[in-house]
Amino acid sequence: MKITMIGHGNVGSSLLRKWHACGHQIAIAARDTNAEKLQDFRKEGIEIISINESLKNTDVVVYAAPAHSAVGIAKQIGELPGKIIIDTSNSVFKKPEPYATAFAALQDLTKANLVKCFNSTGVENMQNPSYSNAVADMFVAGNSVKGKEIAVQLAKDLGFAECYNFGGDDKVLLLEQLCAIWINLAMQQGLGRNIAFKLLQRA
Repeated sequence: MKITMIGHGNVGSSLLRKWHACGHQIAIAARDTNAEKLQDFRKEGIEIISINESLKNTDVVVYAAPAHSAVGIAKQIGELPGKIIIDTSNSVFKKPEPYATAFAALQDLTKANLVKCFNSTGVENMQNPSYSNAVADMFVAGNSVKGKEIAVQLAKDLGFAECYNFGGDDKVLLLEQLCAIWINLAMQQGLGRNIAFKLLQRA
């Protein structure tokens, strides 16, 4: 699968390296393709492209930049009707004004098919979702059926046990609140970052 990443911080770099190791064709869309911090990715065989270049030849775009940057980035990349964008961001601390979420901004400004996924846990679980007694689960929200199918496959490629359907576009904000719960438990309640969500179903 051809995956173009927008954002290569802790979350983005963890995702793209794991997917690259799975055999996916990864490119990073960057403002400055010659930036020194990108050269290690290039040495690993990851393509670096300009964020102004067309993203139409990729199978899926993964938005892993800060939520508050979504408006500016969306205006740069322009409209991508029919393209799948997976939004991994959270607007817990800072919103992309005048929108409530990056999801809403990207959906409105790019006209793409958005889904929300890979936002509800810490980067440690992106790198390794396996615990001694269980494997963590992932969740996806959005109206795009094809987008959800792709997100589920990519979650399985990362090693998550399941990627559960959280609902449509109307459940995106609720899924962001799941991240706020994770942050509360990990940081404010002192459980640490090596915690994850697991859905249990009684037989």
